[in-house]
Amino acid sequence: ALIILGLDPGLAILGYGVIEVLPGKKMRAVDYGCVYTEAHTPLPDRLMKISDGIGQLFDVFKPDAVAMEELFFAKNVKTGIMVAQARGVALEGCARRTRELYEYTPLQVKSSVTGYGRAEKKQIMEMTRILLGLDKIPRPDDAADALALAVCHGHSAGSLLTQNRL
Repeated sequence: ALIILGLDPGLAILGYGVIEVLPGKKMRAVDYGCVYTEAHTPLPDRLMKISDGIGQLFDVFKPDAVAMEELFFAKNVKTGIMVAQARGVALEGCARRTRELYEYTPLQVKSSVTGYGRAEKKQIMEMTRILLGLDKIPRPDDAADALALAVCHGHSAGSLLTQNRL
């Protein structure tokens, strides 16, 4: 089985989703959740907490591959810089532990999970829930997004789509 760690990096909340891809491309959720950092904490401490969280995820789940959302330009530059710093720390933490790093655009995730590139967030979450055989839509959204990224990689792993390697 292939263990995939999906990451939705942010400074306040880093969403993660761990899935297992079984023979026949059947997928199941192993775990999902978030690493939270406190708003009024110095930036270096917040980044260290993200780094520590990545280390713990690797220690616990030993993923074979990591899927992350491709960085997009935020409307708010300050927010974009904060997210970029969090993503950089997450990426470095993953790169220290594996070379199997992949990134996907929101369009690729939507198309892979729902078959439709303009799918609404709710449709993506519902399809992620169905594909992983979960009773309810994962919460919070950051964790659901991370699971969708993992599912996207699960669908493309071993196919020509894996040119998204970082």
